[in-house]
Amino acid sequence: MNILETIIAAKHIEVAARKKVIPASKLEQSPLFMRPLPSLKQSLLHPSTNGIIAEFKRKSPSKGNIHLDADVVSVTKAYAQAGASGISVLTDENFFGGSWSDLDAAIQWGTPVLRKDFIIDEYQLIEARAHGAAVILLIAACLSPQQVKTLAETASSLGLEILLELHDASELEHIHPSVTLVGINNRNLKNFEVNWHHSIELAAQIPSEFPAIAESGIDSVETLLQLQAAGFSGFLMGEYFMKQANPAEAFIRFSQTLQQARNVTEN
Repeated sequence: MNILETIIAAKHIEVAARKKVIPASKLEQSPLFMRPLPSLKQSLLHPSTNGIIAEFKRKSPSKGNIHLDADVVSVTKAYAQAGASGISVLTDENFFGGSWSDLDAAIQWGTPVLRKDFIIDEYQLIEARAHGAAVILLIAACLSPQQVKTLAETASSLGLEILLELHDASELEHIHPSVTLVGINNRNLKNFEVNWHHSIELAAQIPSEFPAIAESGIDSVETLLQLQAAGFSGFLMGEYFMKQANPAEAFIRFSQTLQQARNVTEN
C-alpha cells in the first residue's frame, strides 16, 4: 500500500474505535456544538487578513518530526493576531502528531479553524462541530464523488464549511455545490513529492464560484504572489513556519514581508 492507503486503512479502524467510546449523541451535547462559527470563505476575502491558512503541524509521514515540542497556544495566537485568514490544525495523532487539545487551543482566538484530517465518516463531522472547528477537509483522492456529496451535504447541514482538496484534473468531478472552497494540493499524497506549479496549471479549471486554495510547497512570498496572480484566494501553509525554531515569529515576519510586497505592487 502507498502512504495514503495506509493512512486511510488505519483511519477506518481509529474511527470505529472512537465511536464505541464517545457516541455521536454525546458529542452533540457539547457546549460548542451549537456555537455560531466564523466563516473561512468570508475571512479569505476580507482586507484585514492576508489570505494565509496557517497550519499547526508537529510531524508528517514525508518529513518525519517537524516540531514536536511546539507550543500550540503561542503559535496559533500569533497566527491569529498577525492576520491569518484561517488556522489549520492536524487532529490525526498516528501519522501527524495531532490531537484534539491542539484544535481546542486554536479555536479560542476567533479565527476560523480547519480540522485537518482524513475524513471518511459522518461521525468525524460531528466531532469537528463538537470541538468548535469551522471548516473540514475532504480529500478527493480517498473519496468517491458520491461520498464527497454525502459528507459535504452533512457538513453543510451542521454549519460547517468544506474545503475539497484536489490533486489533478480527474478529480474535478468531485466538486459539489455543497463544497465551500476548492484546494489544489501541490504534494502528491501517494509519494509526497511537491510541485507547486501544479496548482497554477489546474486553477483555471475550477469553477469561479469556488474560491481556490493553493496547498503545500509554498515557501516564499514570491511564490505566494505568483499563485495569487494566477487567481488563488487562499494559501495553506504549515511546514514552512513549523520547521522554524520559532514558528510564531516566522509567521509574523512572513506576514510583514508579504504586506510590504503587496504595498509595492499596489503602488
